[in-house]
Amino acid sequence: MEPRSNVTHFVLLGLTQNPKEQKVLFVMFLFFYILTMLGNMLIVVTVTFSKTLNSPMYFFLASLSFMDVIYSSSISPKLISSLFVGKNTISFQSCMTQLFTEHFFGGSEVFLLLVMAYDRYVAICKPLHYLVIMRQWVCVVLLVVSWVGGFLHSIIQLSTIFGLPFCGPNIIDHFFCDMYPLLKLVCTDTYVIGLLVLANGGLICTIVFLLLLVSYGVILHSLKNLSQEGRRKALQTCGSHITVVVCFFVPCIFMYVRPAETFPFDKSLSVFYTVITPMLNPLIYTLRNSEMTNAMNKLWRRNMAFYGKKGHRPP
Repeated sequence: MEPRSNVTHFVLLGLTQNPKEQKVLFVMFLFFYILTMLGNMLIVVTVTFSKTLNSPMYFFLASLSFMDVIYSSSISPKLISSLFVGKNTISFQSCMTQLFTEHFFGGSEVFLLLVMAYDRYVAICKPLHYLVIMRQWVCVVLLVVSWVGGFLHSIIQLSTIFGLPFCGPNIIDHFFCDMYPLLKLVCTDTYVIGLLVLANGGLICTIVFLLLLVSYGVILHSLKNLSQEGRRKALQTCGSHITVVVCFFVPCIFMYVRPAETFPFDKSLSVFYTVITPMLNPLIYTLRNSEMTNAMNKLWRRNMAFYGKKGHRPP
């Protein structure tokens, strides 16, 4: 008879078992999560209510920030609470939900970064046709395609592991539910399944990453046709995009383009693309973007003026 799954919950070992280290990490990751939420939501609100940020680039940037909010929220709150309490258990259903959510939004972000590279290619290499090519309905379709791509990637990952038998032990040496740590607990041969995970995760990341490198290479090569001011603005925008791409893809490729094995440094590397990168994205995209910072300042002054008048309204 085939083994049947009798595991109802998992125990996540987290990043450390040392109580003192847990307290330090609790404060640090809580601070990171607050910054992530504030930074990304500020971008979403600014793009939504600003009249000057109506180009496709900012539409995609707001969508990326929204994805980062959900992606980070699928992992960080559980990590923070476990560091505060000192132990972390998660039910089988919640583990599968976390697995689906993180791969759904992470996968959608992978495809959206490719869409953003295409948007920059059209804007820089075909500026006269930009408004014709990147019409509003085209942007919406590209965003929907990104969501669908992330959903298909996630549902394949979930269906791959959901029906597998977990007979115990139920201890995951990680701080969240992910494919390779879970496959390590499956009580059946996982060689073929590991290849499927590699193809669905690592292969997609590698192909998209190579396409991004080629597209930005073409963009950078075409900068010689622009004026000095246009070249400067294009370099600022593309530099931000390339930084985000490298920060996101390099750790992901290293994690998934390999056999289904876990290594001691996996947890530290996972922290980078699950916690650090969503926090850095708002800084990377806003600090070197004068249009975004100006729009934020105008929105802030407008709100302060509105609430100032409201506060001084006579009774």
